[in-house]
Order: sequence, then C-alpha cells, then structure tokens
Amino acid sequence: MTDRTLGICALLLAAFMTWAGWGIEAPFAYEPVGPRAFPMLIALMIGLCGLRLAIKGGNPVEGNPPGANSRIALMVLGAAAYAFLFQWLGFIIATALMTVYVGRLFGGAWLKCVTGGVIMGVFFFFLFDRALDVVLPAGLLGDLL
Repeated sequence: MTDRTLGICALLLAAFMTWAGWGIEAPFAYEPVGPRAFPMLIALMIGLCGLRLAIKGGNPVEGNPPGANSRIALMVLGAAAYAFLFQWLGFIIATALMTVYVGRLFGGAWLKCVTGGVIMGVFFFFLFDRALDVVLPAGLLGDLL
C-alpha cells in the first residue's frame, strides 16, 4: 500500500461519513450547533488529511511488525465489548476496564494501567457528566454517584 492509496481510502471514508452524518438532527434544539457538527468536522479533517496523502502520494508504507495485527484485532473486539457493556457497567467502570485492557494489550505494567484506568474513568465522568452536562450512564455505581 502507498500513501496515495491510503489517502484515497481516507477520502472515501470522509465522503461516507458526510453522507451518513448529513441527516443527523436533534428532535429539539438544545444547542446552537446541533449534533451534526461533530461528525462533519471529523469527516472534514479526515478528508483534508486524505487529500494531502493522495496529492503527495507515492511512498510505500511499511508492513506492521509481528504481532501487531493480532493486537489490532483484539482492540476491535475490546471496543465492541466496551460499546456493548457501556450502559450496564456505566461509564466509570467500562472506561477503567477498557483503559486497563488497552494498556496491557500494548505492554503496559499492571499498576500503571489500573491506576490510569481508574483515574481516567472517574475524571472524565465528572468532567463530562457534572461539569459539561453530558449525561453518562452511572451503571453499577448508580447509587454511589
């Protein structure tokens, strides 16, 4: 694969994201920008990066090192499990577990992964749920929060 091929794939992804996100509308206006802005902004950034790669193009891309593809596959499975368990476990527990899982998957020490996972789960829950008023599921910790 070359940079140009990756750029064209990124442009196709950006086009798909724009098509899929264009019809997103909130049933009531709670913010001036609305929910469509975030996917459109991400699609724009992916599209610009893809355009840059497609124009620059030509450089061959090195293959993944041994074991990387299996870790990537396990990451996809971990993300699916995170999405599936997110509501039931709640944001704090699901995020802490996902952080530990990803950290261990890529060679992190147990203590650092667990510490980082707990801090991230708690910090981001209070940041988004309390400070920014983004409702997140409390899950199993519902009575404690």
